[in-house]
Amino acid sequence: MNYVTIGDMAQSFQFRSHNSQLQRSLQTLTAEMTSGTRADLAAAVSGDFRALAGIDRSLGALQAFRTATSEAALLTASIQGALDATTRIVTDIAPGLLSAGINGSSTLVDTAAHDARQKFDAVVAALNTRIADRYLLSGAATDAKPIAGSQAILDALAPVIAGQVTAQGVVDAVAAFFDAPAGGGGYLDTIYGGSAAPLAAFRIAPGDQAGLELTAADPAIRDTLEALSLAALVADGALAGDRTGRALVLRRSGEGLLAAGDALTAAQARVGTAEARIEAAATRNAAEASMLGIERSRIVAADPFETATALEAVQTQIETLYNITARLSRLSLADFLR
Repeated sequence: MNYVTIGDMAQSFQFRSHNSQLQRSLQTLTAEMTSGTRADLAAAVSGDFRALAGIDRSLGALQAFRTATSEAALLTASIQGALDATTRIVTDIAPGLLSAGINGSSTLVDTAAHDARQKFDAVVAALNTRIADRYLLSGAATDAKPIAGSQAILDALAPVIAGQVTAQGVVDAVAAFFDAPAGGGGYLDTIYGGSAAPLAAFRIAPGDQAGLELTAADPAIRDTLEALSLAALVADGALAGDRTGRALVLRRSGEGLLAAGDALTAAQARVGTAEARIEAAATRNAAEASMLGIERSRIVAADPFETATALEAVQTQIETLYNITARLSRLSLADFLR
């Protein structure tokens, strides 16, 4: 009988080859066990990557929409906060201005006017809110402050009312300043620093977008600033010495704030509608991303039981190989001949 044998060197190389193969298998199975993903994706999809590529493309798009909806939600929530702060101030001071205007007491008029002057600063600061390096109410020009400032408004109104000697004259002059169209030298030209174009709409879902057209040029905001300006002008000395005229201006200011409060509420409702639309889109996107993630896992996920079984089998093979190698290394000629 003929025997086929291999030399010691060849046997050593053979053991090394087996060991390398087992180590590679061990690393692959360990990676699959820890990541939960198959190492050989080509085998997992049977060489057809179209479905997996489509899922990955959709997940990438949904991630972009998630960023857009988060940004849009932050913007709308911030605008809502600015409008809410403005509405609270307007609601708070309007009754006091009306009371002072009807009562006509010099002390009451002065107190209400100075309180309105301070609240005027607070309202302008709220409307000039800046979030993530973007002004909220500047339209497309998000790097420009929407309102020059409360003092800037009063400085611009000073020459406008300079020749007015009656309360109605002051009220009409201030109204003409705020209602003047672009190019008329009024609020839109001297105070509003934003863009006439609204902020570009956010793409919040496939085929869906949400736009916010509210700016500091909106009539609701202009009417609010107009009414506050009237009281602030009284605080700064307009119609000095005319107690009745000053009281009448405060009364018109209070009436204007009540009307502006309704307009601000309507503006908040528009922003709230956009918020609801953005939230609904975010919910749909999250649900779709979850479904696609589950489907992707079904394709590429490694079965934990099968992987653990294969890993244990490889470990056993490695241990067996090491035991055989150890025994052969101790084999002597005397043991071989025995």
